[in-house]
Amino acid sequence: MSDETTSGSASPAAPRVKQLRLVVEAEDFEAALAFYRDVLGLEPQAAFEGEGGAQVAILHAGAATLELANPAQVRMIDGIETEGGRSDRLRVAFEVDDAVEATERLVAGGAELEAEPRETPWRSLNARLRGPAGLQVSLFQELEPLEERTARDGFQPGTTE
Repeated sequence: MSDETTSGSASPAAPRVKQLRLVVEAEDFEAALAFYRDVLGLEPQAAFEGEGGAQVAILHAGAATLELANPAQVRMIDGIETEGGRSDRLRVAFEVDDAVEATERLVAGGAELEAEPRETPWRSLNARLRGPAGLQVSLFQELEPLEERTARDGFQPGTTE
């Protein structure tokens, strides 16, 4: 038997990733930490200081997924979310309870607004910003439950093993 299931996912015996950790180099470490911790609301998990002024803070961001998209998908999303503004090769998306409030809070906290919150065809409210350390950030709020989203044409649910 192969190591792949018919859905293309690894078999249960295959190694599994335990955590996704995105490392962002921030020239102004204190400003970036204050923004992502205090303004966005990511919870501190750990922090370390080392020789030569080395600093790192690990902030908990809830569940993590890796969203892989081909260029056509990225162009489609850019057209919907930003009327054609370009995505960086890496854009970090945070699910929030209230995309309008969170967008206003992040802009007041120093983020640059790239696109106002707008409803997408798949019923989420998405905004795009530029945060400290040059990180492109999307905020999204799901407007309907997963059960309703899975009923849409083109939706292919993955396994939750």
